[in-house]
Amino acid sequence: MTTPRILLISGSTREASTNTAALRTVAADAGSNFVAVRYQGLLDLPAFVPGTDPEPPAVLALHRQLAEVDAVLFCTPEYAGMIPGSLKNLLEWTVGNADLSDKPVAYVNVAYEGRGEAAVATLRTVLGYVGAELVEAACGRITGSAELRRT
Repeated sequence: MTTPRILLISGSTREASTNTAALRTVAADAGSNFVAVRYQGLLDLPAFVPGTDPEPPAVLALHRQLAEVDAVLFCTPEYAGMIPGSLKNLLEWTVGNADLSDKPVAYVNVAYEGRGEAAVATLRTVLGYVGAELVEAACGRITGSAELRRT
């Protein structure tokens, strides 16, 4: 039996974000249960243009990384009442190739009390649209406190 490979995708473009930190923690704690691969190309993806041919190298790299993993874990902040545009752009690039169709996916949301629900709702909608297999038992929320803001 091979060790499952999971692609970790942060919806934040800020390296110091709590969402990216949560995924770094997941990667560090993977142990022998799974191989965690952090996606690093969010800032490299051009704006989605339907029918782009040939696809840009950053998009081809995204397709390749998604094809090489068994599952995907998203962690995203909420910007202006939904997922960040950069993450939505990534997801739009997956539609034509069906990269996420029937692929097990989950999310974790890191947010302060009363925040993050719109990001979760938007992510769930888009993941449903692209045909991803949402693994409910692997989804979760991490609620931050004011103490986290000081660190």
